[in-house]
Amino acid sequence: MSAPSSSRTNLSDLIRDIETSASADRDLAARALGIVRDGVITGEGPTTEGRVHFSRAIDAVDVAWCMRILNAMAVADLPVSRAEAETLFQINEAASERNDDGRFDDLFAKAIVHHAASASGLPVPPRSVALSPDTAIESWAPTQAIGVNIEVLEWIAAQMRGKRRSNRKLMALVATLIGAATLPLIALPNVFDLGM
Repeated sequence: MSAPSSSRTNLSDLIRDIETSASADRDLAARALGIVRDGVITGEGPTTEGRVHFSRAIDAVDVAWCMRILNAMAVADLPVSRAEAETLFQINEAASERNDDGRFDDLFAKAIVHHAASASGLPVPPRSVALSPDTAIESWAPTQAIGVNIEVLEWIAAQMRGKRRSNRKLMALVATLIGAATLPLIALPNVFDLGM
């Protein structure tokens, strides 16, 4: 079953707007990521056309859609927004099957940390650098809690809590930052479920 043509047009319009617009609208990028999420969940829709795609699976093409959206011209110079980060958390949770050689996990961790650092007022590199598979997250991510907004860390921890799929790299960075922020170590299990 193919997606209605309005979905295709909607995605085409969103992609065109975020790839060619001079004015930034991260909400459009979050909406486009939502279409990728829907394709991951159902295995159908404009991001899955022309290929076999199983529901609840993510593959290299899905990751390429995410990269294309997150690095589009209209948002390239902006930090990853909360709406974009929330949609990436939803994609992460929806994709129980991974056929992407770890590419989504890498992108996901980098995008979430990019959001956390920028929302805390810390400098972050442009998305094209920070989200690149060729850039190590450790080369730019904060390693100390100095200046990191605790509310942002708590939000990330709440997104991770109780999820069946965890991202070890993201969990390690968050645990390091929370620990450095002098939260008692005993509180860590309450921040997120450490069972992996």
